[in-house]
Amino acid sequence: MAGNTVTKAQVDEIMNNSEFEVFHKVFGKQCIVVAKLPNGFTVVGESACVDPNNYDEKNGANIAKSRIETKIWELEGYKLQNSLS
Repeated sequence: MAGNTVTKAQVDEIMNNSEFEVFHKVFGKQCIVVAKLPNGFTVVGESACVDPNNYDEKNGANIAKSRIETKIWELEGYKLQNSLS
């Protein structure tokens, strides 16, 4: 952590050291990914398509993991703000 900044390297380290479980084709068109972060906290990301014929496992998992990464940025920002106040 660089003072009052959450860094990409920090978020990448959390992502790289997390465990992921991927659930494909929930109701035929949704992907749910659960990440267990290094500290044991879990974060969920999801993606879905309108037409089940358009479902793509790789794309769905990538979108869901991207949403998890966004949540980690928010959580790390919250943690940093708490430590600064």
